[in-house]
Amino acid sequence: MRPVITASVPLLEPPAWATAQRALFDLLDDAWRRFATDFTEGDGRLRYRGRLSSRDGADDFYEAFFNWPQLYLLGGHSDLLTASERHWEGVTRQLTELGMLQDEFERGYDWFHQGESMLPFYFLCMAAPERFARRARRFAELYVDPGHGNYDPAHRIIRRPHNGSDPRREGLFDGDAYPWLAQEARMYGFPLEWTLEAGSDTPPPARDPRLGEEMRRRMGAGDTAVNLAVTGLVLNAWILTGEDRYRDWIATYVGAWRERAAARGGVLPDNVAPDGTVGGLLAGRWYGGHYGWSWPHGWYSVGHAAIIAALAGAAATGDDSCLDLVRPALDEIIARGEVMPFMDSDSSLRSKWTVQLGEDVVTPTLHVPFRHADRGWFDYNPMLMAVPMALWHHSASTADRERLERLRSASGYDWRTVRPFRSKEEAGHEEPWFAFLNGDDPSYPERILAAAQAQVRHRLARMERFRGTDVPEADIHLWQQSNPVVTEALVQLTWGAPQVVYNGGLQQARVRYYDATAARPGLPPSVAALVSRIDPEATVVDLVNLDPRGPRSVIVQAGAFAEHTIRAVHHTVCEDPAWIGDLYDYGHGRPAVTSATSRADAPWLRVDLPPSTRIRLTLQLDLRTRPPSYRTPFGGRDHGVTS
Repeated sequence: MRPVITASVPLLEPPAWATAQRALFDLLDDAWRRFATDFTEGDGRLRYRGRLSSRDGADDFYEAFFNWPQLYLLGGHSDLLTASERHWEGVTRQLTELGMLQDEFERGYDWFHQGESMLPFYFLCMAAPERFARRARRFAELYVDPGHGNYDPAHRIIRRPHNGSDPRREGLFDGDAYPWLAQEARMYGFPLEWTLEAGSDTPPPARDPRLGEEMRRRMGAGDTAVNLAVTGLVLNAWILTGEDRYRDWIATYVGAWRERAAARGGVLPDNVAPDGTVGGLLAGRWYGGHYGWSWPHGWYSVGHAAIIAALAGAAATGDDSCLDLVRPALDEIIARGEVMPFMDSDSSLRSKWTVQLGEDVVTPTLHVPFRHADRGWFDYNPMLMAVPMALWHHSASTADRERLERLRSASGYDWRTVRPFRSKEEAGHEEPWFAFLNGDDPSYPERILAAAQAQVRHRLARMERFRGTDVPEADIHLWQQSNPVVTEALVQLTWGAPQVVYNGGLQQARVRYYDATAARPGLPPSVAALVSRIDPEATVVDLVNLDPRGPRSVIVQAGAFAEHTIRAVHHTVCEDPAWIGDLYDYGHGRPAVTSATSRADAPWLRVDLPPSTRIRLTLQLDLRTRPPSYRTPFGGRDHGVTS
């Protein structure tokens, strides 16, 4: 029996964050329906009449819906799960018809993009494991079973940078040369720059060693660091089934990359030749692999893949030293940081940072190098906070928190600033969230919810402008740029979590919720939640029932996958009704709020919220005391379903 606590503190003046949070849920419910009407067909596919001449595009079809099932898990309308499944199925059929997929899975492409494509699938597995378990196992087997041609168990490598369901797809391109655009050459330079002698005239692409046969030979085979994102796929299968073979594969593959990093002082290399040697195809270089340190976007791709694998390794094995797959590289680029205005940097991601920094593009602040080539470290950018925040959220360690504090101290801009932007990752507000958790910015919930409202309304205006547009292949980013579902604010405020690592991570969360009455994930209608502290010994959660007539029942879960244990909970109590006053009193008194403590010793805690009540829970959590699973508080096997 899970413990049950009944809220008793009266809700007299609803906090602004609570009303704003419920208003955002309502707006999002209208917004996703409008997107579905304006941009999709009846079977869920996107309205698109063209073909795809490049594999760089399949991910964009899925990305338009990546956080729709996430919104359902947060408490979005029950219809949203059905809609999310329909869109995933429809887009999967659509991409199969376009020649991108085989057996519902990418035929062969890099995991920088495949990881983006998998996000809606992972959230659907989280929301409806019984319906997606079979697919999840089949997809993971493409890598766990060497018979599919992707994995070499002898050398512990994924055999090629472009991989998937079709072992016949080899190399990096279908024609004579990699389709490197002139704009990409201006922004990023060329891959394999060292293969063209200094002073040589630029040859045609088919005979350019940086793009043609030399690139195919040196970069088209062997493993690359971005393949580490495959661990998210295998972790998903392990969470669903609990089968040792998935756990063991993660431990082996992550372990191999940890050894390669340790052999060169801890910083993760980005390439492994088919014979298992680092740099074996690149004249001994530890850098230069596909989507690696020299490639767009350097740390952005390497770091995200590494943190996905580090977290997968720690979750599957229970060994937090797996986080050392990413920490040394992170600390290396921080140590090489320089203070400068962004406008003086050599960043290749200018369109991202000019919006995210706003007026602070001219403010001197810490920049770290994202890329490395023969010339050394280059491509200086402000620190992307997804990796250090994910580390600290998982470990809750002093060292990982102190790294964040050092980054904050080195920043020339105020981390409390909430800027009106939305990144591709539906993230980027980690700094003000950290300031809020640190107790420095109590107004953050209201301001981030206001920013989220603005983002939705901006997207709705964009949808209105482009509704009915016949989308050419060059503009297929229109869909993800118009997706009006925003979830970052809700993830931070209700789950006490950073947004999911975009290139293929699984969701982190300090707490999640279930509607006990409807027996489904997410907050019940009219209920708002605020996590204001995520210290395991004192995770603070406020729950508010805004409904003046109807009771609500919320089940609080410890962790994204019920992997934590709630040892005890301190909670607010108001047992004296004297605040109501007598019949002829024209005002009310101040409710006398005290506290009580209950033992839980379980991953779940039920909170009953009578009409117009609120409660503050201070949870004492023991982190990672049980294997993560898709089980729910309503019954079922520990690891979901195995069919």
